[in-house]
Amino acid sequence: MTYDVIIIGAGVVGASIARELAKYKIKVAVLEKDNDVGNETSNANSAIIHSGYDPECGSLKAKLNVLGNAMFDTLCKELDVKFKRIGSITLALDDNDVKTLKELQIRATKNGVETSILSREELLKIEPHISNNVKAGLLANTAGIIDPFNFCVHLMENAVDNGVELYLNTKVVKIVKENDTFIINDKFKAKMVINCAGLFSDEINEMINPKSFEIIPRKGEYLVLDHFDDDFVKHTLFLVPSIKGKGVLISPTSSNNYLIGPSAEVCLKDDKDTDKMTIEQIKKTAMLMVDNIPFNQVIHTFAGIRPTPANHDFIIEEIKTKNFINVAGIESPGFVSSPAIAKMVVEDFIINRYHYELKKDFNPYVRPYLHINELPFEKRKEIVDRNKDYGEIICKCEKVSKGEIIDCLNRSVPPHSIKALKKRLRVGFGKCQGGMCQSYALHILANYYHKDINEIPYDSLDSYILLDELKGAKD
Repeated sequence: MTYDVIIIGAGVVGASIARELAKYKIKVAVLEKDNDVGNETSNANSAIIHSGYDPECGSLKAKLNVLGNAMFDTLCKELDVKFKRIGSITLALDDNDVKTLKELQIRATKNGVETSILSREELLKIEPHISNNVKAGLLANTAGIIDPFNFCVHLMENAVDNGVELYLNTKVVKIVKENDTFIINDKFKAKMVINCAGLFSDEINEMINPKSFEIIPRKGEYLVLDHFDDDFVKHTLFLVPSIKGKGVLISPTSSNNYLIGPSAEVCLKDDKDTDKMTIEQIKKTAMLMVDNIPFNQVIHTFAGIRPTPANHDFIIEEIKTKNFINVAGIESPGFVSSPAIAKMVVEDFIINRYHYELKKDFNPYVRPYLHINELPFEKRKEIVDRNKDYGEIICKCEKVSKGEIIDCLNRSVPPHSIKALKKRLRVGFGKCQGGMCQSYALHILANYYHKDINEIPYDSLDSYILLDELKGAKD
């Protein structure tokens, strides 16, 4: 199978590049080792669209963060993804922190980000639950919150709809170059390879190049709170950043939950466990920002791993082997930077070299997703009268219908596992964490793919939910 460009990795960066390339008359494939797109770092992050005040002036992070931030209103409209500019506030707890806020404001101005420093009295008017420790805050209005799962999925769906080919469960184990052609796994051929393998980008690079950079995996643990109060926190709240990063945040999410975290500790690349000691430390830190956090509303904890580069800046370069492009070390603010990274990679390394033509028929829009619970009653009734599946609620917590699941399965990048369905539609994301709805979802997936329910995995192909029949259980 021969292509012009092969992208390794279907996280948010790989998906962004794939969609950007889909605008051109070019044959593109994406190789992803997992059973779904966006299943590593893009799957477990803070779901924040950072404003860009924090990265060091002159860095790629600073440049691409600010450029990327400005692209999200249009992108999310085209891709039908929930996005809201709620603003972020970095909180100062003492006089040294206030001094740091002033330094951050100077950096923000140099980076092209508008900010303002608010007194405690001004903060209380917009965030009445801030703790007694807080003295001041740096407000950045362009920061936002997003549905990170569906942003990645919809990017890839739109890319595939426009001609990109996606190969899941395709781990890259070998790359050789013969003349001007890369051969991957003795099967895929391409004139150019773009390495977007995230945590594993250093290993992919070393299949074709001498070692030139190192990825240091850094784990962040989070808590998710249930829907309990729409006005508890209205902005994304940070403490002043440390050498480890932006630190613990408290933020609303696009799904009306609250997110608290992350920690930041060096770990193994496959260490996604959470532990009580770290979670308790996150809680302790969060309480420096907000009083009376209802931790009895915690419904889930999780961990994500960031691909931290040793140089602490994005690595976007062709190191030695011509037409092998590394896009590596894309840690925070990598998510918000992803569309700007895509434009940079496509324009600088591909279009300026090979001058591929733009397609006249590129369609930037995904087919709209119907969320029955968000519609007025009369509109819901009209839809249910036409299709009874939309009246059968599968997930009671998040109010997701069978019709929405069937629609999701009939798309170009459908879910093949319970986790993939959960990411797309929030089936099992509520208070019961799938205790009530997972069995129904399992049967819907099995029926759609004409498989036995024992063959439907939770996530990877070997992560079986059911191994044997339950005694006395019936379909």
